[in-house]
Amino acid sequence: MKKINYLELGGTLFVPATHKSLESVVSGEKYPALRSVLVDTEDGLKSESLSQGMEAIEKLLINYEKKKLLVFIRPKNTELLKSLLTLKNIEKIDGFILPKFSLSNAATYFNILKPYNFALMPSIEGEELFNQEKLHRLKEIILTNKQNIVLVRFGLEDIFRQLSLKHGEGDTAFSFSATTVVLGNFIASFKSVGFGISGGVYPYFSNDEGFVRDVKRDLKEGLFSKTIIHPRQIELTNELYKVSQKEYDEARKITQSQEAAFNLNGKMAESVTMTPYAKEILKRGEVYGVIKENK
Repeated sequence: MKKINYLELGGTLFVPATHKSLESVVSGEKYPALRSVLVDTEDGLKSESLSQGMEAIEKLLINYEKKKLLVFIRPKNTELLKSLLTLKNIEKIDGFILPKFSLSNAATYFNILKPYNFALMPSIEGEELFNQEKLHRLKEIILTNKQNIVLVRFGLEDIFRQLSLKHGEGDTAFSFSATTVVLGNFIASFKSVGFGISGGVYPYFSNDEGFVRDVKRDLKEGLFSKTIIHPRQIELTNELYKVSQKEYDEARKITQSQEAAFNLNGKMAESVTMTPYAKEILKRGEVYGVIKENK
C-alpha cells in the first residue's frame, strides 16, 4: 500500500454501490477532477439492495485497473467487510472507510484487516463522541494501527441526530454551542496525536454558497477533506483547497528559516511551532495549486 497523505483526498464523492455509473466514476473517466471516491454499502443502500450492491462491486473489480483516483469502500458492518475481502482483485482498491466505528467493534475491524495492508478511515458516530473517557479509549485502539490510518472521520449528521438538532442550510458544524464543544474535544484529542480529521457532510447540495462557507470553516478548524454528495462539489472543493501566494510564501519561509524566531510580515514566527502547519500549506499548494495574486 502506498502511504496516502490525507491532503491528497480532496472531496470524497459518495457513490452507492448500486449507482448506474459506478464503473465510469471509479475508473476516473466520469469526473477527471475527482481525487477520491467512497463506494457505499451502508447508509446509501436499503437492506434489500445489499446483494445487488455486492454484485456490482464484484463486477467492478473484475476489470478494474488502478489509476490516480483513490478508491475506498464503506462496508455495512464487519461481516460485510469479511465478504468484501474475499472478492477477486479487492487488493486493487486503496482501502476502507469503517462506519459506526466504536469500542464494541474496533478490535473486530482491526483483527479482520490485520493480514492486509489497506488504507483505513475509521468513522466515529456513536456515544464515544460525547464521552471523553470512551473517546480516549477508542483513540488508543486506533493508535495501534496508526500506520494504516489516512484520517479519522466523525458522523456530523449522527451528532445532530443524537442532540436532536437540525442541520440548517446556513449552518456549519460549528454553528451550535453543543456541536462546537463535541467537535472541539474530538479535534483536540485526535490532532494532538498526529491524526488528520475529515470535515462533516454538508447535506444541501444545491446551495453552493453554504457549501463554500462550510469548507472554509472546516479549514479554519483544522479539518481537511469531506464526503461530498454531488458532482458539482468536486470543483468547488478543489478550488477551496488551493492556497494563496502569501500563504505559500510564508509557509516556505517558515520551513526554510535557520532562525528559531523571526519577523514574518509584521508578526513573530517560530519555526518549531509553526512548521507542521506550514508543511500542510506547502502540500496543499503542491496538490491543488497556488492562487496567484494580482499585481
